[in-house]
Amino acid sequence: MKRRTWSADEKLAIVLAGLRNQQSIAELCREQKLSQTQYYKWRDQFLSGGLKGLTGVNGETEHHQRRQIERLERIIGKQTIIIQ
Repeated sequence: MKRRTWSADEKLAIVLAGLRNQQSIAELCREQKLSQTQYYKWRDQFLSGGLKGLTGVNGETEHHQRRQIERLERIIGKQTIIIQ
């Protein structure tokens, strides 16, 4: 049997349908021909990503990366002057 693949949009729709509690997870998974284990993996990934967005982890990481780049550019500038 050919293995089915889902797009990110399809996964999102399935996870949101499960979170709405309009039907049981078992019914939803049967309807979508999806194992409950796979549904819960997707749900956990979705919730983990949402938590990161709400805590600002990504924003702090980007800020830290920009500061690191600026610091390294200054070091490169100083090394360039020393070499010349």
